[in-house]
Amino acid sequence: MAPRILLARHGQTEWSLSGKHTGRTDIPLLDEGRRGAKLLGERLHRAPYDGLPDAEVRTSPLSRARDTCEIAGFGDRAEPWDALMEFDYGDYDGMTPADIHAVRPGWLIWRDGVPGGETLAQVSARADEVVEWARSADRDVLVFAHGHILRVIGARWLGHDIGFAARIRLNPTSLSVLGWAYGEPAIESWNETGHLS
Repeated sequence: MAPRILLARHGQTEWSLSGKHTGRTDIPLLDEGRRGAKLLGERLHRAPYDGLPDAEVRTSPLSRARDTCEIAGFGDRAEPWDALMEFDYGDYDGMTPADIHAVRPGWLIWRDGVPGGETLAQVSARADEVVEWARSADRDVLVFAHGHILRVIGARWLGHDIGFAARIRLNPTSLSVLGWAYGEPAIESWNETGHLS
């Protein structure tokens, strides 16, 4: 079987709750985020995943992703990887889209990028590194990371440019699975949050 990549977005933080762009600022999980991480872990330890005993696990080193991974029960198996860090939003870190639109009307991160942070090409290259690693594995892989970088990984898995990430939203503590259909990269599931109900 060709390998799949399972994408787990970190739990809720104060900034994700308020819609602030949270790049490299290390914001901790809220109690709600910790609860969501526990529920995500319970889901991943039940059928059909059964704890993913053969999967390789990696996590963003930022605490909100690392703690989600730990609470979900994969911390002892996870290797931190800088490629999974969130988009460096530069001057826009901590700002909401409304804050940014007030000074830059019509702005769209997926088209316009950010001043003082990573370029779209740099983020795309990091996502490509993750996709290449996942595709070269001989087993499923599980990653714990952040909304925007996971969306870019989804876009690049499918062969689309970074702008496609605007069309595939992700909620906190969601689970997505990227795999294959008819020999082509495919989405098996996206933005699943049923475990939070």
